[in-house]
Amino acid sequence: MAGPASRKVLSHERIVEAAARAIRREGYAGVGVADVMKEAGLTHGGFYAHFPSRDAMLAAAMDHAGRDGASRMAQAMARRQAEGASPLRAMVESYLSEKMLANCEIGCPIAALASEMPRQSPQVREIAASRVQGLVRAVRQTLPADAGEHVAMAVTANLVGAMQLARALGDNAEGRAMLAAARKSILDQYDTEGTPASH
Repeated sequence: MAGPASRKVLSHERIVEAAARAIRREGYAGVGVADVMKEAGLTHGGFYAHFPSRDAMLAAAMDHAGRDGASRMAQAMARRQAEGASPLRAMVESYLSEKMLANCEIGCPIAALASEMPRQSPQVREIAASRVQGLVRAVRQTLPADAGEHVAMAVTANLVGAMQLARALGDNAEGRAMLAAARKSILDQYDTEGTPASH
């Protein structure tokens, strides 16, 4: 039997996981404490045993969503690299995939939430900024050694912006065309060791 402490840890994790899905699906403004607690299978009244405020929950959710997105990205990149793709091609094709176009709930929280980030509390903005910085670092690691920091920032902006615009167009031919154009643009310019795309 799990003790009270371990039950509290498990409940806390369930709340954070539910909130992480919810912020990517609904946006920050669409996430209510009652809905998150219900999705986590817990009572609304137990919320304050886990978080001092809704903002604290949102910050934890953003951090969790970022780590979850990075883990999924690493797995997808590893599969593409095993097929012969360069690190940059693996990242670009994984990030700008049609699967991510259709599933903002499991994708990168930056692409799902970037336009809302400036309007959040300092606590939430700080975590969001750290996730953006982490994505820039991850992109930097896939670029040719002679590419400057400005290139990593530009490619990151292209990845996030292309996904946001594609989702604005929809999970349809137009949205997919937006992703394809962005993939081609980035890879034509920076992928010096790539292999042909496979979709």
